[in-house]
Amino acid sequence: MVDNLLSDHLSQFMALDTSFTLDELKETLWKQGIQKTDPRLQRFIASAEIHEALDPRELEKDTCLIESLGLVKRAVEGRLVVPEFEAFTKRITQLYHQVLPNTKGEVADYIPQLSRVNPEHFGISICTVDGQRFSIGDTERHFALQSVSKTINYAIALELNGEQKVHEHVGREPSGLAFNNLSLNKNNLPHNPMINAGAMMCCSLIKPYHSMHDRLGLVMKTWQRMMGGAHPIYNDQMFKSEKKTADRNFALFYFMREHKAFAERFNLDKVVDFYFKCCSIEVKCSELAIAASTLANSGVCPFTSDRIFDDHTVKDVVSLMSTCGMYDFSGEYFFKVGIPTKSGVSGALMLVIPNVMGITIWSPRLDSFGNSVRGIEFCEQLVKLYNLHTFDGIQRHATKLDPRRDGKQAMIEKAALLCSAASCNDVIELRRLLTLGIDVNAQNCDGRTALHLAVAEENEDALKFLLAHGADKTLKDRWGNVAIDS
Repeated sequence: MVDNLLSDHLSQFMALDTSFTLDELKETLWKQGIQKTDPRLQRFIASAEIHEALDPRELEKDTCLIESLGLVKRAVEGRLVVPEFEAFTKRITQLYHQVLPNTKGEVADYIPQLSRVNPEHFGISICTVDGQRFSIGDTERHFALQSVSKTINYAIALELNGEQKVHEHVGREPSGLAFNNLSLNKNNLPHNPMINAGAMMCCSLIKPYHSMHDRLGLVMKTWQRMMGGAHPIYNDQMFKSEKKTADRNFALFYFMREHKAFAERFNLDKVVDFYFKCCSIEVKCSELAIAASTLANSGVCPFTSDRIFDDHTVKDVVSLMSTCGMYDFSGEYFFKVGIPTKSGVSGALMLVIPNVMGITIWSPRLDSFGNSVRGIEFCEQLVKLYNLHTFDGIQRHATKLDPRRDGKQAMIEKAALLCSAASCNDVIELRRLLTLGIDVNAQNCDGRTALHLAVAEENEDALKFLLAHGADKTLKDRWGNVAIDS
């Protein structure tokens, strides 16, 4: 009865071409990366399981159930942001195992608490803006945010004070120097919010006259909202460990105060302690991926539809992640990888791919810049495989995969480009498309190739060009016609 009811309900309200049993529907959702614990799905599954005697017309009145149908419909029809999610995660798994043997680098030892972390840990988590999730490796262990916390503190400071006020006290340029370098820009301000001096400045702008408890509570609550309700942990031992070895950070505070960079004359503990406490917040890799996807989703959590940040705030944060997020390796990293990213000396990387997904990587071994060695290698391999570099679109890479595109549909669209050029006898365009790697025998939605169109339009130049470049005269369209029949 349940299966019949669900199929009737889906057919009535979702206009699906086929019916599903409940188990088949669940399996489809899991393969699409919609997890069993997804809060958006719970009411839908529960309603389908317990309301056996309910008429479909009664289900229509269940507004909570109806709200889930959009997600279910898009998942079943393969219209989530990563339509071939299972294939995508298989490739991510392959990359994970490819990078796993890399044991270069050293765990950060200047903070005693970090030096105790097992260097072998390695986890990768992904969350798309549609809430498709995947994790592999050590993704359920807590680790300190460290400098990843700078992204959200900057966002909170922007929300509380506005862009103009914040950037009266902190710059927006890469420093080209180590993250804890004792230097300011030409205006005697910290270079940007993603290095220690700038992060402390942002901390000074977050409710400066409230208690430490309230200020840290605001930051913790913001992380919780960004992670869809998951609870971050404050590690006081990490805070004490950082404070014991923080002479450079204390020096940075006094250096900025000497140059009148602060909005007010704050004392050391008020700013530096708050900064250390934010760095000492701990999360799981799987949770941080949700926070990254919230930024990718213009500040709205995919699971709760809670708007945490204004979209202009997110633009500012992601922009500075692009130019300043990887310490003094930021330029080289963005050149090679081209994805807005923020690293932390705990071995964390948080990647934001706008309108697509958030990715987090945790592997404690660091390079000389303070970035995760495995994390960097994974990112470099990822953009070799997928066109996720910010500027991949300029080159129209036909050889890279696009996680946002259904493979069959992408092939049909490429075929349409070839067919269009052939129908116009545009040999120059045909040559350009083949140079990009498009198959000369690609078939459009009707099964027709460029050769079919060239023959149909009696375009001799296009016909000669296609035949010279391997066009297959025996391919049939959906009506069973080869090109010569056109």
